[in-house]
Amino acid sequence: MNKITIATRASDLALWQAYHVRDRIEAAFPHITVELNKITSKGDKVLDKPLALIGGKGHFTKELEDEMLAGNADLAVHSLKDVPTYMPEGLELAAITERQDQSDVFLSHKYDSFHSLPKGAVVGTTSLRRRMQLLSVRPDLKVKDLRGNVNTRLRKLAEGQYDAIILAFIGLDRLDLLKDIPFTEKLPLSIMIPPMGQASLGIQIVSSNDEVREIVKILNDEDTFLCVKLERDFIEAIGAGCSAPVAVNASIENNLITIKSMIGFPDGSKILEEQVSASVTACQSLGKLLAKFMIEKGAMKILSKAEKMAFKEEMPQRI
Repeated sequence: MNKITIATRASDLALWQAYHVRDRIEAAFPHITVELNKITSKGDKVLDKPLALIGGKGHFTKELEDEMLAGNADLAVHSLKDVPTYMPEGLELAAITERQDQSDVFLSHKYDSFHSLPKGAVVGTTSLRRRMQLLSVRPDLKVKDLRGNVNTRLRKLAEGQYDAIILAFIGLDRLDLLKDIPFTEKLPLSIMIPPMGQASLGIQIVSSNDEVREIVKILNDEDTFLCVKLERDFIEAIGAGCSAPVAVNASIENNLITIKSMIGFPDGSKILEEQVSASVTACQSLGKLLAKFMIEKGAMKILSKAEKMAFKEEMPQRI
């Protein structure tokens, strides 16, 4: 194999990720040339509605998957948090890169920290997970939806449409965009548990392509792959979609893996929290076990109501 084609979204961050993977493959396999197939996904085109109202995060991956299935790309590079737990037939996640900083970050031109925000301050976020956790800590805030690419979101903040916004640290850091924001603060996990797969790249391939599977093994980090597998098992077991306020995070320390989760209403009420731990050698069912405990606590009823509550001000009214 002398050439590999990567399917990627055409956004600045997606291209950074694809070039990063290209460079790693070409460094490890000097005889291989890597080309990019750049695609504008539906999730990048429809910027005036919350993701939950246009079909969820799968709209960031579907077009890339279609290109692979059509034979126009050998692999796709995704922000793993955007990859649904359902995998189309004929495709697989063959590698997951080492997880980087998972923090969400507070950004403002007016206030120096999250806790310094005054009562009624307007905070922008696209995420129901963030909305839930912000309002569980600060129910006095007004959380407003925020769409657009990273630069558009930062422009809206600079224009004063929001007192602060919350974004993933890793994307801003990779694009070197933090230097122009007067006030930034990484939010600790005690305030903001990440989503499934945050700060990892998912390398998706055509299942029948054994040669590409061998090549992308150099990109895989075993600890991250294990943690993300448990997170994805949890999400799949509770059936959480994009319109569900759910946080889940697995971590390894001293050969012990711990996975914690939070589920609640978008307004920050009815919060359920749980965590479970096991040794790395006996953890394969830990994500499903966590889901079982959360379901026993009433998670499914909360999720059902949360989906009805989500973005109800944007939902069309019944006639």
